[in-house]
Amino acid sequence: MDSLLDFSGQVAMITGAASGFGRLLSQGLAARGCNLVISDINTDELENTVSSLNPDKNKVISMSCDVSNESQVKAMVDAAMDNFGRLDIGVNNAGIAHSLVPFHELEQATMDKQMAVNVNGVMFGMKYQIEVMLKQGAGHILNVSSMAGIGGAPKCAAYVAAKHAVVGLTRTAAVEYAKKGIRANAICPFYSPTNILATDGFDSPESQQRMAQGSPMRRLGTPQEIVNTMILVLSPGNSYMNGQTIAIDGGVSAW
Repeated sequence: MDSLLDFSGQVAMITGAASGFGRLLSQGLAARGCNLVISDINTDELENTVSSLNPDKNKVISMSCDVSNESQVKAMVDAAMDNFGRLDIGVNNAGIAHSLVPFHELEQATMDKQMAVNVNGVMFGMKYQIEVMLKQGAGHILNVSSMAGIGGAPKCAAYVAAKHAVVGLTRTAAVEYAKKGIRANAICPFYSPTNILATDGFDSPESQQRMAQGSPMRRLGTPQEIVNTMILVLSPGNSYMNGQTIAIDGGVSAW
């Protein structure tokens, strides 16, 4: 295996692994020799993720985790340490969208939910991942933000605020811990056909075609294309990238 894509012996923690980016990333890293601690609130689908991996090549720990609950996130990091004795990669992927709503009609409950899952969930993950990575003297954190984290998105104010916060958390950790051997980066995908598009019915072919017109490539990125970039960012050979927010957008940010 090419050393740039060889994750043999490494340990990765991935939230939101029951579907979408989380499932594909679990499969991609497992196929490259990585040991995994994966979680989701949807435990039935999480077990389907586990079943799709090759248990002969890697060890996989799966567990239920509501990332808005600090103790449950900590339990994931503890599981990595108890079972593997280290944590090399932390991928804070779990997130939610909300229904489209004009800014002046935005309710506190919507904002609170976005902050609880999309912001606190990432913060809790980073907090405990960094704690063990400091002891190791090395580690890499990858957070999943969004194009909404580096720009505006009409009628998505709460989601935009949360994803901007993820970018802020990423950059802060990147400069705070770089001297300790810990790096933090984020990806910022354009729309991709995962379960999150089911919010407000955007998972229909017609809706996806309309969204695709916002990209110079006139198509959405496939989940696998997004995950391919995640694997490249996490590559053991990609050791000097730090504090970056990588747009995976078909050229949207180039307009």
